[in-house]
Amino acid sequence: MDVGTQEAAGPTEWGQSVGVGPWADEFGTAPPPDPRFDPELLENGDRRNVVDQYRYWTRDAIMADIDARRHPLHVAIENFAHDANIGTVVRTANAFAAAAVHIVGRRRWNRRGAMVTDRYQHIHHHASVDELLGYARSEGLTVVAVDNTPGSVRLETATLPRACMLLFGQEGPGISERARDVATMTVSIAQFGSTRSVNAGVAAGIAMHAWVQQHADLSRAW
Repeated sequence: MDVGTQEAAGPTEWGQSVGVGPWADEFGTAPPPDPRFDPELLENGDRRNVVDQYRYWTRDAIMADIDARRHPLHVAIENFAHDANIGTVVRTANAFAAAAVHIVGRRRWNRRGAMVTDRYQHIHHHASVDELLGYARSEGLTVVAVDNTPGSVRLETATLPRACMLLFGQEGPGISERARDVATMTVSIAQFGSTRSVNAGVAAGIAMHAWVQQHADLSRAW
């Protein structure tokens, strides 16, 4: 089985396992001849954290299906202080079918928050912001920093480029000075309470959803 026992165990809801059991138990028939199906999942059940559309599919088949309809949205986050929010960013990027997640700085990051979605998401590592910028230029991506710095444009009123790379700083210090310098534009999220900033993982989700509202074909959503 290409998914591994850890992912196959899956979460629980109201005390019961999510997902489906063996095909024979669920449907009482032999499975149809579909090359996307994983023989071991058919035999043992599929408890992974995937939508029903992908039940019993191999990981490669799921990746190929998402790749065929990924958005021209890239997400980058700085990881110079081992930010614990990266897993959340990866999980949200997967939910919105982002083209890739880019991690700048340290290669190691806490995958717990990703809930195994990193197995279905393209992830690239860059040693520096300048290396990231080189990638963005080669792919024709406009770099948009997300930070509540002076001179930023309200995300709620901004027009985000379609071929876009949203760049987020790490929790606490926010966007690095070099990241602000290389970004074509900087957007901020409107806040109304006492806190100085929104959690980096939450901010990434808000910004990605803003891009989805402007550019995604909602008829293709689950």
